[in-house]
Amino acid sequence: MAAPKLSANQAQRIEELQGYVRTIDHVKKLVAELESNRAANPKILKGISENIARDLSHMRQRALTANLGSLPDTAGTLSIIAARQGTGINLKIRALLDGVNSMAIQLDQALKMAHEAKPAKEKEEEKKKS
Repeated sequence: MAAPKLSANQAQRIEELQGYVRTIDHVKKLVAELESNRAANPKILKGISENIARDLSHMRQRALTANLGSLPDTAGTLSIIAARQGTGINLKIRALLDGVNSMAIQLDQALKMAHEAKPAKEKEEEKKKS
């Protein structure tokens, strides 16, 4: 059985969501790098944390315009956690891992909904029938 054809809007939405998934994968790698360098020089930890904060902040800005529910809020909160210097590294790593996993779940759900969404033409036809 062939995959159903996607409308232009669906294809655009799926491509946009896949961009967010790539960002999440990159942030996961950075968090893993941060975790593996727990005992490293504070300058190295600060650099990795700043990269995480920057990526999440950019993702938040893009996601605000994409109507993704609470994903932008989560990304913004994680950005603040990553940039904060006063917290312990263990707390930071745990919070970032949990938050990134939460965002990945939200994106998976959004991708699933984008694939299953009916094209606008079908919605209009259903409205006419009822």
